[in-house]
Amino acid sequence: MKTTVELPDQLFREAKVVAAQRGQTLRQFLTEALAEKLESAKEPKSKPWMRHFGSLKEYKQEIERIDAIIEDEFERVDPAEWT
Repeated sequence: MKTTVELPDQLFREAKVVAAQRGQTLRQFLTEALAEKLESAKEPKSKPWMRHFGSLKEYKQEIERIDAIIEDEFERVDPAEWT
């Protein structure tokens, strides 16, 4: 389907350059970009952090060690000294 879309000049130039660098036509590049944008719109907006859930699991032991240090330090603090 053909359509007319108004784009800011700078955005148009950047898209044209990137398409050329990838060896694509502007039409191919814009079709791909729009498809990617529509696909990402399907993801639930309520919990964007879930995309990264579990990505730091290799740091679990280090996080537990740091949490233990923080807990020890908080136990040393005298609440009377806060005022």
